[in-house]
Amino acid sequence: MVGRGVLRECLRDAAVEEVLVVGRTPVGVTHPKLREILRADPADLDGLEDRLSGYDACFFCLGVSSAGMKEAAYREVTYDLTLAVARSLAAASPGLTFCYVSGQGTDSTARGRVMWARVKGETENALLALDGVEAYLFRPGLIQPLHGIRSKTRVYRVVYALTGRLLPVLRKLAPRSVTTTEQVGLAMVAVARGGAGTGASAGAGERVLETAAINRLAGA
Repeated sequence: MVGRGVLRECLRDAAVEEVLVVGRTPVGVTHPKLREILRADPADLDGLEDRLSGYDACFFCLGVSSAGMKEAAYREVTYDLTLAVARSLAAASPGLTFCYVSGQGTDSTARGRVMWARVKGETENALLALDGVEAYLFRPGLIQPLHGIRSKTRVYRVVYALTGRLLPVLRKLAPRSVTTTEQVGLAMVAVARGGAGTGASAGAGERVLETAAINRLAGA
């Protein structure tokens, strides 16, 4: 769902010259500046060094819900896959900005009781320590899907269907807790263009972006 929002904003932005999507299935979008690479295993980028070189940013939006998953399986998708891709891109496009979609409530200590928060925190810490990429960690809370975008996760679709009319109200009442797919996409493009220092209220060196910072960057 987040990836769709980011893709939309990239294709709409005249300053974005080219977009390369790497995934398991086609995105179903046709655009002159859109390229795709389909891989059964997105972590396996061997032989693609030439096609992955020269890019300014990676918007890493792949993830799964932890509901019903054992820690080993969740870690494989969340930590192992993310770091495999990041290491490949660090070698192919050194200095690349890596925007990672994490989540509100992530445990930066990586020692807490909540499994998903602990694994996400470990992933964030590894990205920040990785040479060759400049990592920014997006921690959105509740995300309102816009422009016909839908979540692939069934339980999220049910939640959005039940709360759809309330989300615009919640965005006004709690702007620090609710964002949209459009705002996340705009914020990622802004970070790729100028870091998290975009906007008068931005802090220097800001790498962990909660909902309020995401919405600020989108507005900037």
